[in-house]
Amino acid sequence: MKVFLLTAGLGTRLKPIICMVVIDYLIKGHCEAIICGTLIQSYFGDRDLLNQLMNNSKFDAVIHFAASASVPDSVLHPAKYYRNNMANMQTLLDACIGHEIKYFVFSSSAAIFENPQFLSINENHPQSPINPYGTTKLIGEKLLADYEQAYGLKYCAFYYFSAAGSSKDGKFGKAHHPETHLIPVIIQAALSGNSFNVFGADYDTRGASCIHDFIHVLDLAEAHYLGLQHIIDNNCSDVFNLGSNDAFTVLEMIHALQDVTRTPVPYRITGRREGNPIIIVASNEKAQDILSWKPKYSKIENILVDAWK
Repeated sequence: MKVFLLTAGLGTRLKPIICMVVIDYLIKGHCEAIICGTLIQSYFGDRDLLNQLMNNSKFDAVIHFAASASVPDSVLHPAKYYRNNMANMQTLLDACIGHEIKYFVFSSSAAIFENPQFLSINENHPQSPINPYGTTKLIGEKLLADYEQAYGLKYCAFYYFSAAGSSKDGKFGKAHHPETHLIPVIIQAALSGNSFNVFGADYDTRGASCIHDFIHVLDLAEAHYLGLQHIIDNNCSDVFNLGSNDAFTVLEMIHALQDVTRTPVPYRITGRREGNPIIIVASNEKAQDILSWKPKYSKIENILVDAWK
């Protein structure tokens, strides 16, 4: 099987189980993270490039990770998110249809569910994004549903909750500049001694801060392979939550890191940040039942130890 893999700064080591061509502009990514397949450093919204690649090689599937993916940045710069996450995705889908690629795996986001009406969130929860990032991910899924109906493209969409951790050897993990994700930011605070901002501690939640569900990147990687195999074997489309079905406040994460590293994390309480979800926790029952997927690495202590490495 040959797969066209589009990435956006993912540093996770993925075991080479299929023949892959990887396209990454490396604006946020790193060529050192591509350890299998052929890397093409370019822009996935380039229609001519996509047509050339797909003319030269027969691809069975596309796995689409490439997106702008910061909630606060999307609030400040929504045009970038609509252009990259929506318009460029349509260019990619058009290329797939034009070259008879039948299967498509899409990295969506739990941001389409904010703010939740019940816990824990399953795949049928009402979709009500509260920031441009979540809105563009929801539009991406609507595109896929319409392209399936019109052109027969089969897809698997994954709702990521808070991706975290690294490879077990510590060589591949989060490497964004600037970093905005919670766990790398609190690790930076612990290592540098500079205070970490806790955005709001006046919520009606346990501990009065935001609550999130964290999922290890290695568990995410396995789910993508299983999801691709599922839609090929059954010639179907489907959507799945990828979360641990566990939840932690920001302050609990700070204390947990201090416990596993024996290193203090300086922090200060600041005002709420626009676009932040208050509480979001996954039900992963469907992925377990249909994909036979079960998180192996997503206990919070494992995530923190691996991220610290």
